Amino acid sequence: MPGVSVPRLLDEAAQRHPRRPALHFFGRTIGYRALREAADRFAAGLHRLGVQPGDRVALILPNCPQQVIAFFGVLRRGAIAVPHNPLSTEEELRHQLADCGARVAVVLDRSYPAVRAMRGSLPLEHLIVTSLVDHLPWSRRLALRLPLVQAQRRRALLTAPVPDDPGVVPFAELQRPSRRRQGGHRVDPSRLAAICYTGGTEGRPMGVMLTHRNLVANACQQHAWDTGVRDGAEVTLGVLPLFHSFGLTSSMIAPVMKAGAVVLLPRFDRDQLVKALRRYRPTVFPGVPTLYDQVLDSPRLRPSDLRGVRVFISGASGLGERTAGRLGALGGHRLIQCYGLTEASPAVTANPIGPGARNATVGVPLPGTEVVVVDQERPTRVLGPGEPGELVVRGPQVFAGYWNAPLVTAQTLSKGWLRTGDVGVMDRDGFVTVLERRSDLIKVSGFSVFPSEVEEVLRRHPAVLDCAVTGEPDERRGERVVAHVVEHPAYPFSADELRRHCEKYLTRYKVPAEYRPRPDLPRDLLGKVVRRRIREDAAAAAAPRARSGL
Repeated sequence: MPGVSVPRLLDEAAQRHPRRPALHFFGRTIGYRALREAADRFAAGLHRLGVQPGDRVALILPNCPQQVIAFFGVLRRGAIAVPHNPLSTEEELRHQLADCGARVAVVLDRSYPAVRAMRGSLPLEHLIVTSLVDHLPWSRRLALRLPLVQAQRRRALLTAPVPDDPGVVPFAELQRPSRRRQGGHRVDPSRLAAICYTGGTEGRPMGVMLTHRNLVANACQQHAWDTGVRDGAEVTLGVLPLFHSFGLTSSMIAPVMKAGAVVLLPRFDRDQLVKALRRYRPTVFPGVPTLYDQVLDSPRLRPSDLRGVRVFISGASGLGERTAGRLGALGGHRLIQCYGLTEASPAVTANPIGPGARNATVGVPLPGTEVVVVDQERPTRVLGPGEPGELVVRGPQVFAGYWNAPLVTAQTLSKGWLRTGDVGVMDRDGFVTVLERRSDLIKVSGFSVFPSEVEEVLRRHPAVLDCAVTGEPDERRGERVVAHVVEHPAYPFSADELRRHCEKYLTRYKVPAEYRPRPDLPRDLLGKVVRRRIREDAAAAAAPRARSGL
């Protein structure tokens, strides 16, 4: 199967199950035959616009049918899809669009003003504009047209006016029937399918080049792992953003491979998610721990809402015992913690589904995947069980390199082995535990401090609602440990109290030297704490003090 292109998966699903639901979107259902035809029409429309194989097409969209249609249509044309977060800042979006050199962008009408403002400095020739309203059921569209204040307000939230600028093309224009069908266009699986920009853990985000073979291989690996998957019968809850590699593979490519339905939610809304659980009874729920916690906190959630879920796939950040326990208490026993990164399409390891899971770890390597732990300073030295070091990965899902960054690619990829930059340990049974990002490690007097270890201890204190630990320069010890704490509203903390708490469980050099209150913590789009931004905030706050001599 890895020897086929991504659009071939859609062709085969439409052939096996032409009438089966492919997408559910606020009450509207699109079948597999209709989805394939829409993708074919979009590919033909791109051809009319002059898009050639190898061209980059930016997708600046939330989760919606247009995102799926455009993705498969771009790949059908032989072009490269470049998904972007529609909520990115203008600076972030400008950098990514300039870096990938996209000639065409597919944009939500509400995102159009930001793209329009930067268009003069970019090589964009055409902007394909669409609206969330376009794929709502007719009953909902009619309700939005009623002359009621409430309906007008709802429509204002879903749509935005788009001026008749040169190069602007309605999405519907690319959906009109054409004699030119792109279904027979053969795409070499070794060609690039997508460029996904990383979250930018260090410096600016870089474009990760994923081939058709990478994406199809990872979907195959996930299905080989989940032996309970049923062709044409699964329903995946698509709340993870499709512009992120986790959502792209788990909530779009893998479901299409098995002709499963995807329930698309444009953004996380707890009430809408609970409604989707009840209405569509999803069997697969990919998510992140913070998302699960928010769903479990909903006063509208009933235990029966989760009983139809066959498997919960947790990734992107560490799964806490509390979250796992709460899900288990409501029937979510088939919860597995996984590990991956964008450069691996993204899944690398996973826990067994069922009683063999050890969710304190991230599981064992997926089929066809090799994972070894190496010395961080001497990466050619492989470490044994129980020895912490850098995780290095090899497999068919490992990316082709970074776009326009050959030097960084050479530093990251060697003979098919990917240096993840993550510090972990493997036990004798092959289960992997991720300890930290290498860039987040704190060196105190030559000793390594893992922030996650200190954070776990801090969270045991009732005054700590949330926390993050970083390192800051220290003249005597190299670095010192600093705890950034969001206090519980009902239990204000004192630094002395937290220090005494930490001293009970941590070696002296691991105990934070300072405890700083914060109203909240910066997180990425998947809910993971971005320690880099905390370090930047701390450095910016320290700069005025240094200039004033304080």
